[in-house]
Amino acid sequence: MNTIYLDNAATSPLDEHVAGTMEPFLKSDYGNASSIHHMGRKSSVAVETWREKIAKIIGARSSEIIFTSGGTESNNSAIFGLLENRTGKQIVTARTEHNAVLYPAEHARKMGYEIIFADIDETGKVTPEALRKVISKDTALVSLMHVNNETGVINPVPELASICKEHDVPMHCDAVQAVGKIPVNVDELGVDLLSMSAHKFHGPKGAGALYVRGGAPWSAWMHGGSQERGRRGGTLNVPGVAGMGKALEVAADGMSDHISHIRDLHQRLYSGLSEKFGDLVRFNGDPENGIPHILSVTVTDSGYKPLDGEMLLLNLDIEGICCSNGSACTSGTIKPSHVMLALGMSEELAKSTLRFSLGKYNTPEEMDRTVEALFEIVTRHSDSVPSL
Repeated sequence: MNTIYLDNAATSPLDEHVAGTMEPFLKSDYGNASSIHHMGRKSSVAVETWREKIAKIIGARSSEIIFTSGGTESNNSAIFGLLENRTGKQIVTARTEHNAVLYPAEHARKMGYEIIFADIDETGKVTPEALRKVISKDTALVSLMHVNNETGVINPVPELASICKEHDVPMHCDAVQAVGKIPVNVDELGVDLLSMSAHKFHGPKGAGALYVRGGAPWSAWMHGGSQERGRRGGTLNVPGVAGMGKALEVAADGMSDHISHIRDLHQRLYSGLSEKFGDLVRFNGDPENGIPHILSVTVTDSGYKPLDGEMLLLNLDIEGICCSNGSACTSGTIKPSHVMLALGMSEELAKSTLRFSLGKYNTPEEMDRTVEALFEIVTRHSDSVPSL
């Protein structure tokens, strides 16, 4: 049985060009980039070369790129590095953010900060009007994502960042689901800090970066060495840096073709589910205007009752189809997605939601097979099969 991998928002397969770029730094060119001998200098030169290329792709200066272990570290570093330099005691974010933002915010609450959640519209976007209602002179920072990891909804980041500038409040943007998938330019977005993670765009796991605009009120959060100009202690992951740089270079060079391909896949999957299931499926977010890489679907049986999400995932897996429900799985029990709950769903409907996330290696035939497999599974578990 061939595997159909539709969980690219969780992680994506390593591009073959990326593996080739990383290999020398895993075998022969293994020097520590902080060492002064020739092996160390070779690694250091590679790091700075890729730093410059990554910066250029997102419209930044190389000095504004700090390498990290991934999106979670970048988000934590952004939030706590800003709080260290701000007098305000409020953090503005949204309930639909990734837990890598919500959990640090919750930790900051224990430090005496107040968490203010901006309202979202029916699709899950934070509108400029919603941000204006909650930002104030006591706002220490605003942290709002570019693309939602569960629904694919795109926030109007330039407008949100403009409001932050009006109030002299720094804005951090979790762009983990945007960088490498759609064009991202930090000046066009207007953000002060931006997080990215390599394994979301066919790079290696354990490699990421934080963009910090020059002059932003931010200081190092992770200490232990003078690496990254004293902004992030710890031995640099040279193979990861090289892999991330190459992955972003490949993504940028082929972005137009990849977006067109994935948009076609998205439409095929969307249309196939709509035609096969009718009103037994609900598409979440803003499928027509969101990122084409993600399609969130809530599935009900023929009696319009929510189906067991764990059952759907396990049965799809038996068919060789890998997807997710976009939420955490603890001790084998699927919890309702906090994003779906924030959109007003009941816990039962939230648990009956699937996230299909597409990548450049997926095919139209895989979309058709996924529709058929899901239909067969729902039919088997429906209370009244004839109405399907």
